[in-house]
Amino acid sequence: MIKVGICGFAHGHVFSYAGEWMNDPEKYNVIVTAAWDHDEKRLYESIQKFPGEIKAYTSLDEMLDSDIDAVVVSSETGYHADICVKAANKKKNIVLYKPMALNMKEADRIVNAVKENGVRLSMGWQMRNDPQNIRMREIAQDEELGKVLAFRRRHGLPTHVWDNFENTWHVNPKHNRDIFADDSAHPINMMLWMFGMPKTVMCELSTMLNEKIPNDNGVALFKYENGLIAEISCSFTTSASEITTEMYCEKGSVQQYFGDNPATRLKKPEGMCGLKWFKEGDSDWTDSGIETPASHGLRLRDQAGPLAEFLNGGKEVCTAEEGRDSLRLVLACYLSNELGQRVDVNDQRINDIE
Repeated sequence: MIKVGICGFAHGHVFSYAGEWMNDPEKYNVIVTAAWDHDEKRLYESIQKFPGEIKAYTSLDEMLDSDIDAVVVSSETGYHADICVKAANKKKNIVLYKPMALNMKEADRIVNAVKENGVRLSMGWQMRNDPQNIRMREIAQDEELGKVLAFRRRHGLPTHVWDNFENTWHVNPKHNRDIFADDSAHPINMMLWMFGMPKTVMCELSTMLNEKIPNDNGVALFKYENGLIAEISCSFTTSASEITTEMYCEKGSVQQYFGDNPATRLKKPEGMCGLKWFKEGDSDWTDSGIETPASHGLRLRDQAGPLAEFLNGGKEVCTAEEGRDSLRLVLACYLSNELGQRVDVNDQRINDIE
């Protein structure tokens, strides 16, 4: 049985997939036995939400010296680098929740510590586990509808109606930079997974409702060497929506609905499929037949299987290097917005962003 320690409960997603492990440890061969959080009140409140017994540690070093085999790092982003380096030095395998870090220097520290200590790290990204997303990636990579000519992913949250959001760690630059840095990382990582590393980005960021919640809206246009333009459109003032992904190809089109939180808030229209495509020569759309989860929370829960597989020696959901590349793309958006121009994603100035 793989024994896991949780490092921080800031990212609430950990309750979904780690809760699944605790509900059925025999199924996953994973059990959470220990937990630490720099916020002691949150630590003791959080472990009460899990079935079974979890030992609370007020010292991270003491927890890392215990008999755990691996850690899940779900603290505020600003703590990720220090925690991961300590865990790697103690030879613990690591599940690291998104985004990897605040800046490239911290990301390099994590990647180097993992390599130097010979441990394994997987980033946690629910978009890579979603069966509909996996099917879209197959269509793109196998060119089932020919070459992909344009891609758009709309991703958002209704944070503008969340009580007290302006005072959470998500919008504290010390802990997380801002909500765009935190949550745009999801669709940007999905784009990287589907198409690889782009060449340039042009991005515009805006603060539309509350100056204490900066960059609540942003659009990034990534361009690839082959000419593909991939649009990542993020609004964290989205009350509700339906369509999430569009892909336009030589021989047809792909559309996905109900792929994020705002798209699953309301009841799904009767008979409406979540993923469909049209192929030239056909008379109608083809339903993928892949069911849409009834809630976004089920997508978070379904990370339990792939992450447990990694902890048991299987493939990473997302490697440390891919996590670092995703961060580079997010930070490239900030550089582009600051300069008011298109930038190369390998621009050295990205490395200087603090």
